[in-house]
Amino acid sequence: MNRYPVWKYIVIVISLLFGVLYMLPNFFGESPAVQVSSGKATVKVDPAVMTLVEQALQKNAIEPQGISFDTTGVQGSVRVRFADTDTQFKAKGLLERELNKDPSDPTYLVAFNLMPNTPQWLQALNAFPMYLGLDLRGGVHFLMQVDTQAVMNKRIQGLQTGIRSILVDKKIRYAGLTRNAETIEIKFRDQETRAVAREILASQLPELALEDAVDGAELKLLATLQAQALKQTVEESVQQNITTLANRVNELGVAEPLIQRQGADRIVVQLPGVQDVSRAKDIIGRTATLEVRLVDESVSRGTEESAAIPFGSELFKVGRGAPVVLYKDPIITGEYISSASASFDQNQQPSVSIDLSGDGGRRMREATRNKIGKLMAIVLFEKGKGEVLTVATIQDELGSRFQITGMGSTEASNDLALLLRAGSLAAPMEIIEERTIGPQLGAENIVKGFNSVLYGFAAIAVFMIAYYMLFGFFSVFALAVNLMLLIALLSMLQATLTLPGMAAIAFTLGMAIDANVLINERIREELRVGNSPQAAIATGFDRAWATILDSNITTLIAGIALLIFGSGPIRGFAVVHTLGILTSIFSAVFVSRGVVNLWYGRKKKLTGLSIGQVWKPET
Repeated sequence: MNRYPVWKYIVIVISLLFGVLYMLPNFFGESPAVQVSSGKATVKVDPAVMTLVEQALQKNAIEPQGISFDTTGVQGSVRVRFADTDTQFKAKGLLERELNKDPSDPTYLVAFNLMPNTPQWLQALNAFPMYLGLDLRGGVHFLMQVDTQAVMNKRIQGLQTGIRSILVDKKIRYAGLTRNAETIEIKFRDQETRAVAREILASQLPELALEDAVDGAELKLLATLQAQALKQTVEESVQQNITTLANRVNELGVAEPLIQRQGADRIVVQLPGVQDVSRAKDIIGRTATLEVRLVDESVSRGTEESAAIPFGSELFKVGRGAPVVLYKDPIITGEYISSASASFDQNQQPSVSIDLSGDGGRRMREATRNKIGKLMAIVLFEKGKGEVLTVATIQDELGSRFQITGMGSTEASNDLALLLRAGSLAAPMEIIEERTIGPQLGAENIVKGFNSVLYGFAAIAVFMIAYYMLFGFFSVFALAVNLMLLIALLSMLQATLTLPGMAAIAFTLGMAIDANVLINERIREELRVGNSPQAAIATGFDRAWATILDSNITTLIAGIALLIFGSGPIRGFAVVHTLGILTSIFSAVFVSRGVVNLWYGRKKKLTGLSIGQVWKPET
């Protein structure tokens, strides 16, 4: 009657192994480390850099406890673990000297970090500890709002310039072109010219919604940006800002930075372990610009560093294709680049497709019309210094849309497209919320959170065993499995554990034991009405299941609502709470019944159950 099939016990064993494996990394702690990341947009950190780090440390008799190459992020990084903080400080200064020829313009950034002590065999199973949020580790929190109005103004200004350029190029006469709020008004003297203009603009600028209008004797064509195009513009701007911020945060050496979107136009930046707020603000808020310049070919290629630089030109020593001498006057700047994406040319070779605004296309045509066969460079300016992203040959007159070919690999084309899109912030941002949490407060929060879970579990265990005896022990075992599976899931998902998350763990324990109380009381009810012990176990679990499912589903709905509509600490609480409900259903019903069946299922002549006092009504 109360026997589980073998496959159910196999599921329980597998779940226990899963819980143990993915919970273990949280108990190994962290070691002091340094992180080596790229200080240049065009320099990627690869395994060869890891070799350079190893050689530099061996040369100076510094023994690391481990070196690893981290592929996360755009440019990768190398992390080196040490036994103590003294060695960590020595290694940081050493690597900064050994890896950078020019300390004032470093090629590689070396920053302090922490690395988990998780054994390699667990890491091979992708088992890592949970991330700790700011309230547990300490650090800086920024809530930034993207100026969507500035994004819209920039886009409409570009469209206004583009419309003017198209009408001039097509030799269409118009009486005036003005902007009224979010509408561009184009005046004409006759309907035929207006109809021709409308047809041309509709074909070349499909993102515009065009409408004829009459104002007294004036004929107008009203152009507005379509809602979908405006939404996409804002979306791309926010995503570009997130990518740019992620690249810049590498300089801080943050172990687990959190940069994510919140709502339509807000970005959350959390930097655990960082206490220097002013430096963090300087890095995430600095400006960067792109410029497209022509190569000064009066200086022979290969002799740039020794030749005299002509007046009106400038030497660039850093980047792809450097050293190179470029004219100081740019053809266009980054504000004219509307998009850049990796693609393939007509020979199916990797390339980068660039789209310019209307005015940018006109400037590019005028600059390249008589420069076919000449060289052109794209330069990224950041922190007052220029870095060459690419040097390409002009093969034809370029316009609003052109390709950079000869990239060599799809990886190179993807990297360049990303740099062209994310070299600078797409829209200005304002910090609307700022918090700094000290590391000591974070350590206290960890202790208090751990103690709340520990004491809560112990109190529940004492009560359940005292009140339900052996069945109370079964319930405590199921509760322990629930806690283990919840922590394992959070670790596997690499969730960020915050103080509200720890509160949710403690809250989940109380919710989970409620299911076992229902089961135990239902079994007592069956014994009270005279059912045999085996029948009481079977009926008790079966009839309690519907009540457990109903109560947990209603709580799950509330948790999902918090997850969807909440933000910040509320969302952290909701994640743990929702996962806890799922694990509690599994452990309270499936695991608990499996243990009871294993203990009592094979006893045919069972006369009683160790479930505490069963109060029977007097006859």
